[in-house]
Amino acid sequence: MAENASESGNILTSVLSEIIESPLNIALVILIAVLVYKIVKSRTHVPSASIPEPKLPKLKKRDFTVQELNKFDGTQEDGRILIAVNGNVYDVTKGKRFYGPGGPYAAFGGKDASRGLATFSVSVKTEEYDDLSDLNSIEMDSVREWEAQFKEKYELVGKLLKPGEEPTNYSDEEDESSAATTAGGAGDRSKED
Repeated sequence: MAENASESGNILTSVLSEIIESPLNIALVILIAVLVYKIVKSRTHVPSASIPEPKLPKLKKRDFTVQELNKFDGTQEDGRILIAVNGNVYDVTKGKRFYGPGGPYAAFGGKDASRGLATFSVSVKTEEYDDLSDLNSIEMDSVREWEAQFKEKYELVGKLLKPGEEPTNYSDEEDESSAATTAGGAGDRSKED
């Protein structure tokens, strides 16, 4: 047993002397140590407690001109981002890492993204109302598919007005009538009991 301990000590000593004798070996050992440190640190890294961004109040449903829509590109104080697709306007603020400033689709923020989505181009060709009349059927199908995805993921906040079109008068009656129906239904049931 004493011989095994002695042999282990000799092997360790010889390995250390080999490492110390060559500057290249020292550099490799340092490199290995740094890489091991980074691997261990990345696996044990505790994410910092990020402050959640305040949730914006729900935007009242209304219609937008192209110029009004342009204001909602994520650069204003509240950071709200709206995008029009096929005549409908969606609040995409929760997807700001994509549509906000610096995001891969930032060109769509505050714009009508229909033509860009139809042609697979991340750019907006015009600052005026685009009626999309020159798109072919395949491109229009693509716009409708994108619109369906936006409907699923984001809140519809209104529509994009054509030049000269009058805005729709959205009232809070829709919200109130659904609340009254729910409350009235509960009241009717209690009367029956």
